[in-house]
Amino acid sequence: MKMFEFQSKITPAHGKFLLAEPFLEDPYFKRSVIYLVEHNEKGSIGFILNKPIDLKINNALVGFPDYKESLYLGGPVQRDQLYFLHRLGSHIENSIEIADGIYWGGDFDAVKEMIENKVIKPDEIRFFVGYSGWSTSQLDEEIKSKSWIVAPAKSEEVFNLDTKHLWSSVMKGLGGKEFAIMSNFPEDPNLN
Repeated sequence: MKMFEFQSKITPAHGKFLLAEPFLEDPYFKRSVIYLVEHNEKGSIGFILNKPIDLKINNALVGFPDYKESLYLGGPVQRDQLYFLHRLGSHIENSIEIADGIYWGGDFDAVKEMIENKVIKPDEIRFFVGYSGWSTSQLDEEIKSKSWIVAPAKSEEVFNLDTKHLWSSVMKGLGGKEFAIMSNFPEDPNLN
């Protein structure tokens, strides 16, 4: 069911958001906000920012220091692997800078030590189980078919702990009447 005719005006790239169109029913991607960390001729990789799971990282990994924040479902690919985004830059060796002040991965032992020493704040790092991935040109085709809307990403949105309203907030932030309407559209139109 596609009620809106929109055209994504921003092209996909690392450091951008993908917003699921309002009627996308896929259980992994319904109302998802995905942060793209890679988009090139080989394919695309990103992490769902607004799908917390009911599991803490120290309960999932033996020997991980006490850390109260939730893990997030990054996507359906390699759900047996842990990934992380952070704002700690040079404090974590081997990090890959995705956009200004947003980093992917790095020395996991350094992360554990920083958490043990309580020098990482909850809004500086986010952990994911699995990732979202697309093969060569697959994401471009899905954008053409209007399954996704590409949006600019801000660091404070990537690390925002209030993920419940992230999709509608980013959608509304695109401006214009059409996106404002989409941002307020109920998940189940029958309940409207």
